[in-house]
Amino acid sequence: MSRQHSTSEGRAARLGLIALALLFLGFFLVLPLLAVFSEALKQGLGAFIDAVKNPDALAAIRLTLLIAAISVPLNMVFGVAASWAITKFRFPGRNLLVTLIDLPFSVSPVVSGLIFVLLFGANGYLGPWLAAHGVKIIFAVPGIVLATVFITFPFVARELIPLMMEQGKDDEEAAISLGANGWQTFWHVTLPNIRWGLLYGVLLCNARAMGEFGAVSVVSGHIRGETNTMPLHVEILYNEYDFVGAFAVASLLAALALVTLVVKSLLEWRFDLHSGAKH
Repeated sequence: MSRQHSTSEGRAARLGLIALALLFLGFFLVLPLLAVFSEALKQGLGAFIDAVKNPDALAAIRLTLLIAAISVPLNMVFGVAASWAITKFRFPGRNLLVTLIDLPFSVSPVVSGLIFVLLFGANGYLGPWLAAHGVKIIFAVPGIVLATVFITFPFVARELIPLMMEQGKDDEEAAISLGANGWQTFWHVTLPNIRWGLLYGVLLCNARAMGEFGAVSVVSGHIRGETNTMPLHVEILYNEYDFVGAFAVASLLAALALVTLVVKSLLEWRFDLHSGAKH
């Protein structure tokens, strides 16, 4: 009797938790997404297309893609190199490096942007020298790239470090003992072992790079058609009460988020399948 009662209680608790989770996701995730797409198409598909084809919107889309195309490969190289160093070697400052990788997670993006303004702004530490040599970083594309790289550099490394620690060094040591050099070991042993984790980290890094607002807002200068990324363009349109235009561009970012979730799930499934096959 008590066992049956315990089972029914467990089932009721499970169903209650599932219902609560679904209710929470529906209210805080599904409804906002539906609202974004609904507002974007409120005046019809023609108005949506016109908003997206606006020259300033197209410039924001191109800039966002350019920033992602620069920052993601840089962070991929850094993430692989840092993960390799941290997991395969012991050296002075190793723990400090691990701590610094997490720094963007603990610092406000706005503060991150201000750091670059203090360094490269007109009145910053390096600003007068840069101005004298005709180099413009703040309120220009290089500043946006720097801010985006800073904000996104933990994503690849944080995916690879625990994965490479779990895998250990046995495969690499075996390859080296058979005569492989460092590059051959990395290309034929390490990279195949980490490829799914690397793709997962790159995916998250790309999504954050395209959607970053705080740090980019500080260093961009909000120059329409020149330094406005998609999130900044959405803010400007919304402040100008161009709600259809704002939500049209926002819907593109929302679609990116949905695609990211789908690809993320596929990569997780593929990674779990790959791990299961190895074991």
